[in-house]
Amino acid sequence: MTNYVIKRIAYALLTIFLISVITFALMNMIPGGPFLSEKAVSPETTQALKVKYGLDKPLYVQYGNYMSNLLHGDFGLSIKQKGRTANDIIFSTFPVSARLAGISILLALIMGVTMGSVAALNRGKWADSLLMVISTMGIAVPGFVVASFLLITFGVNLHMLPTLGLKTPLHYIMPVAALSFYPTAYITRLMRSSMLDALNQDYIRTAKAKGVSKFSMLFKHALKNAIIPIITYVGPLLAYTMTGSFVVEKIFTIPGLGREFINCITGRDYPMVMSTTLFLAILLVFMNVIVDICYKLVDPRIKLK
Repeated sequence: MTNYVIKRIAYALLTIFLISVITFALMNMIPGGPFLSEKAVSPETTQALKVKYGLDKPLYVQYGNYMSNLLHGDFGLSIKQKGRTANDIIFSTFPVSARLAGISILLALIMGVTMGSVAALNRGKWADSLLMVISTMGIAVPGFVVASFLLITFGVNLHMLPTLGLKTPLHYIMPVAALSFYPTAYITRLMRSSMLDALNQDYIRTAKAKGVSKFSMLFKHALKNAIIPIITYVGPLLAYTMTGSFVVEKIFTIPGLGREFINCITGRDYPMVMSTTLFLAILLVFMNVIVDICYKLVDPRIKLK
């Protein structure tokens, strides 16, 4: 297992390196620059700003300098937010996004596993059909549509829920619902399929023959094997939730990392674009490594190579 962990970490580092190269290349291929939006900036001033932020050097030198600083934990200075470092911006806004994403993922897992299990136990009945209709709708409707619908219906028209920020628990209801709607639907369908497969195994038939109750058969015997595909989905789920929160944060004016990410792209804040992309890449890649290792903990029969 140790060799497997080392190999996965090596692949993770290679992935992060490739992401950094691709992000840096694409960022500099797009026409324009971070100083074009400045009002009445002379060529001399523009050149001085480029020298200040190291943008006057060849691209390979810029990339080398950035990665060298990154290895020392320095994400660089923000061009648009004067006097603030990328470290300060990221680590002050990420907890907001992480809290929102964490609650959404937890809700999606609880609801999805429960609904999928109920649908499998009631296969062919009205409960199964109803849950499949809901889950199909959840997969088909984009998150920003759900967020806009919730905002207009419960925030603007009915005035039932607050629409801006995350000041109270009530502020979390609509953003969490919008973020968790799609993954809940996907997990429900995935769990139903996996649970049906588990319920058709021989050990479940033996448990039925011994008179084991449905509840015990489901949660004590079938769930442990049926939930393995859900663990596989946790890595992509994290990626979806973190990136999906960008639009949700913008819609609900949430001061999280997603809003900063969108602002730095539109403002061509090069250090912030690189920093936020690499920060999220590091987080997601290593979360996938942890998920892979968790397979062995859930099911000892899985061989890690």
